[in-house]
Amino acid sequence: MAVNVTACPKPMQATSTGIFQGENPLDFALPLLIIQIILVLVLTRTLAFLLRPLRQPRVIAEVIGGILLGPSAIGRNTKFLHAVFPPKSLTVLDTLANLGLIFFLFLVGLELDLKALRQTGKKTMSIALAGITLPFVMGIGTSFILRATISKGVSQGPFLVFMGVALSITAFPVLARILAELKLLTTDVGRMAMSAAAVNDVAAWILLALAIALSSSGKSPLITLWVFLCGVAFVCLCILIVPHIFKWMNRHCPDGEPVDELFICATLAAVLAAGFVTDTIGIHALFGAFVLGILAPKEGPLANALIEKVEDLVSGLLLPLYFVSSGLKTNVATIQGAQSWGLLMLVILTACFGKVVGTYIVSRLCKIPVNEAIALGFLMNSKGLVELIVLNIGKDRKVLNDQTFAIMVLMALVTTFMTTPIVTAVYKPAKRRRAYKLRTVQRKDSSSQLRIMACFHSGGNIPTMINLIEALRGTEKKQGLTVYAMHLMELSERSSAIRMIHKARNNGLPFWNKTMKSDSNQVEVAFEAYGQLSRVQIRPMTAISHFPDMHEDICASAENKRTALVILPFHKHQRVDGSLEATRQEYRLVNKKVLQHAPCSVGILVDRGFGGSSHVAASNVDSTISVYFFGGPDDREALALGLRMSEHPGITLRIVHFRADQNMGKGEIVALDIIDSSSTGNKGDSRASDEEAINAVKQKVSDGGSVRYEERVVTENSDTVSIIKECSRCTMVLVGRSPEGLVAATLGLTVKRNSPELGPVGALLTSQEISTNASVLVINQFKGDSKPVSLEEAEEATYETESD
Repeated sequence: MAVNVTACPKPMQATSTGIFQGENPLDFALPLLIIQIILVLVLTRTLAFLLRPLRQPRVIAEVIGGILLGPSAIGRNTKFLHAVFPPKSLTVLDTLANLGLIFFLFLVGLELDLKALRQTGKKTMSIALAGITLPFVMGIGTSFILRATISKGVSQGPFLVFMGVALSITAFPVLARILAELKLLTTDVGRMAMSAAAVNDVAAWILLALAIALSSSGKSPLITLWVFLCGVAFVCLCILIVPHIFKWMNRHCPDGEPVDELFICATLAAVLAAGFVTDTIGIHALFGAFVLGILAPKEGPLANALIEKVEDLVSGLLLPLYFVSSGLKTNVATIQGAQSWGLLMLVILTACFGKVVGTYIVSRLCKIPVNEAIALGFLMNSKGLVELIVLNIGKDRKVLNDQTFAIMVLMALVTTFMTTPIVTAVYKPAKRRRAYKLRTVQRKDSSSQLRIMACFHSGGNIPTMINLIEALRGTEKKQGLTVYAMHLMELSERSSAIRMIHKARNNGLPFWNKTMKSDSNQVEVAFEAYGQLSRVQIRPMTAISHFPDMHEDICASAENKRTALVILPFHKHQRVDGSLEATRQEYRLVNKKVLQHAPCSVGILVDRGFGGSSHVAASNVDSTISVYFFGGPDDREALALGLRMSEHPGITLRIVHFRADQNMGKGEIVALDIIDSSSTGNKGDSRASDEEAINAVKQKVSDGGSVRYEERVVTENSDTVSIIKECSRCTMVLVGRSPEGLVAATLGLTVKRNSPELGPVGALLTSQEISTNASVLVINQFKGDSKPVSLEEAEEATYETESD
């Protein structure tokens, strides 16, 4: 009997010889795959950009992108579908997508800490179990309706379990992203939701393993038992062996040194080997990778190196292919007629009812407020990648047909999409306003404790910040200095950003492990080492936000910590030739918003290497700091800060008081009045305060002392510039952002304001007109007329008592 070879499609070759040889590149695997990847990336990134104002996680854009490319939308054009996604190419696409998924599940395992599950409180455990049990039961009930209508003939046991798992899943990474977007991670609701989702995630994987074991096709029912028992044996063997191997590898990876490439390759090979074993057993290759990720060390150079090497390629390039692979299997057109759409509404309502009601009832029994209980229910209802994995496995195992698969994908999309707007509407966290008086450096009792929040972008800002803290240390007679060192980090789309969020030290410790000390990175080590060598209390913190919202974290933390001064790095850094170069303009926007909403005084630091490129020991400090005093609240604040620095034995303070000559500015009085009328409503009081501050300085000036006072009379604007040039030969200059008086107003009319946040004097000191190596600290005093930002509480009171 002859074999009909034409029934099987011809295998695709990898590469073509080119169009000039008469070959179509789309008929070959590699060029076609490249086109597919580019198309997927462009579409999903565009959708993510469009959905960003709605604060939706990127998984929503990737799911929608996959559906649009499939037979539901663009793929309805058969010419496009057969040209770009021909059936013969789907094997290559699915293989590459699943390979990326294997490594992504390994990264997801790194985010889950088994120690956290053992330390989960009864309240959180009850919420987690309720969020699993009721949806699972209702999913089983829904499966009977579906089997009687659109899923006739499917195996009953596996179908019941798959439906239960699909409705009871909570996406741990997606939930973390939503909580980060809404700035709820450090609230009570956020902590309970994340802890419950971690328990839910582990339970979902166990249930999914059971569902896969039940769906194994075989003549004997013992096959299902063998699959399940072999899976349990694999997990037990990994628990006994894998942690010891990882601990040995971690011991041979010293901090600060590059991780040996052999360890990276060995780990990645072990992930693939574990996937091969579980796939051979009959569960799924994903389980092996996930188990290895859970058992891998969460801290240390090895974990960081693995994330750095794997994450961008997997999350940014390969993972979107999995969503496209799912989208090509999703055909919304199969949902036709009133019955099908009614079943879709039934599944969505069942999923929402099971999660929300189950979580709400248990939360209320645990005496959680109504709005928090509702918010918890909808947060636990968010789906994501794990949901799609369950559905795809069910479809591949013939447990879910096309119509049921499309209904379940749309259910996952709708329930995740609704989470953010509903939680925002129903849950308004209690605003906790901190009542404290010491919001400025200038105060009646100069010996009182000074609290400062020093923000930095990267390790390059640390030496100057530490040297500045050293200068502000004061004397032993004072109550001391407390510094909150806040690392400003952008919330990116990388999954490791979620891992960093968990470790953000807004409350001093990671949310999942309140008994063990957090891992210390090089930034924290630098500040903590300095704090141990000096009398300064230093609290490392981290703010991980999108740039448009980063000022909210800074202002909220400043109010919670009752700080008197927030120091922000200027958005430009010094180049080798001495000029200033912008790093990221987004930080400039952050600085401007902090100036508008800060609950205390703000200083913007233009870093030109104050103290050098490393920390200077207290005994070696030898600095000259200049204060340019024109008048006004901001200048008085700069003067108060300078006087505190002068108490350091290695610092000499030079105060330059600018006074206008009687004949200065006669032709510019009108312009002066226009400038100052909006900002100096009580000029008489301000001038009296200026004179009082200067008189206090004069009393401190003595021969051979650390405070030097100069009064310079200015006749015209060029005199002001000349004096500033002359006196800028120092280590640091302190200036007010909005100086008052005739001299300052005249200077403000002539200085080009490229950086309004620095004010006229700060702009002049950072311009090319002034050649200086002095760092500049521009001070904006809190005047009480700007309303502090009211934000969600950043931490629990138990952690606040640490520094109060």
